[in-house]
Amino acid sequence: MKKIIDNPAGVPAPPPGRYSHVARVEVADSVTLVLAGQCAVDDEMKVVAPGDVRAQSERIFEIIGTLLAAHGATFADVINVRTYLTDIGGDLAAYAEVRNRYLPVDALPTSTTVEVSKLFLPEAVIEVEITAVRALVDGE
Repeated sequence: MKKIIDNPAGVPAPPPGRYSHVARVEVADSVTLVLAGQCAVDDEMKVVAPGDVRAQSERIFEIIGTLLAAHGATFADVINVRTYLTDIGGDLAAYAEVRNRYLPVDALPTSTTVEVSKLFLPEAVIEVEITAVRALVDGE
């Protein structure tokens, strides 16, 4: 087994000493990617579109796409999605609309969505965690 902790270029850097974006685990012929929860932030770690779940969801899935690509994966490799919303009743439909554009309908991942009272960034209304698995390619 090989474990790599990574903060790829192209996404906002996590605060120093707080967490890493990706844990990559290689076992036999597969790669498992566990992504940290992602909020909609810009390069200065400021929340994008405060209070707007649709715009925040778009930004989050852009970030997740970049993190997956940095490790040779795509949304087709996603096996689990965990979503935290601050207003599940008001925001679930808009989030689902965005999410459904990114995840393949022929192989939907397992999923958990819960409502939380608040997130670590006060203006964030959503946070999404992803786990993906893909085949290990010769030469990696």
